[in-house]
Amino acid sequence: MKKVLLLFTIFLGSIAISNAQIVTTPQTSANVGSTPIQKGSWLTGAGITNLGYDFENKGFSFNLTPRVGYFLSHGIAVGAAIDFGAVFQDDEKPIWNYGVMPFVRYYFPEGAKETGRFFAEGDVGFKGAAVNGSSDSGFAFGVNVGYAHFITRSVALEGTIGYNYAAAIQNINNGNKQSGLGFGLGFQIYIPQSK
Repeated sequence: MKKVLLLFTIFLGSIAISNAQIVTTPQTSANVGSTPIQKGSWLTGAGITNLGYDFENKGFSFNLTPRVGYFLSHGIAVGAAIDFGAVFQDDEKPIWNYGVMPFVRYYFPEGAKETGRFFAEGDVGFKGAAVNGSSDSGFAFGVNVGYAHFITRSVALEGTIGYNYAAAIQNINNGNKQSGLGFGLGFQIYIPQSK
């Protein structure tokens, strides 16, 4: 009986020691070089964008923005984003926003790291708004800069900051435009070109 107990104790001790040797650290970045931003690759993802203060309407705004894009060449992607969002003003009902915004994104080679890239993005399109059954729509554009930090070879977390403008939202907010600085947080999935 003593031998069985001794063998069992040695067995449990061996398991405890071997498990103590496994050290894992969470992955916070991936060395990807320029692989995800090559010609023929796709990007898809979403973000919470236009988080910020609306100067014209004196209110807080945000948008949920899914997007898809295609890399025409190394570091240059074109695509489209769909905006769904809201503006919350003091003592007013929320204004619900929507829009379709084609975009162009350029990843800068300067300042590039193995785990991330700086980029600039411009978008021009159509935005609308609705409140209490009334709606209006018109021209919109945005200019943003950001950083994509790759946590895996194909997934990046992004932060952006920029200026956004939408004209002809006049029947909704008694003005004729919305503009303001905003920032965004999101993620993108980079799908490499098929060979």
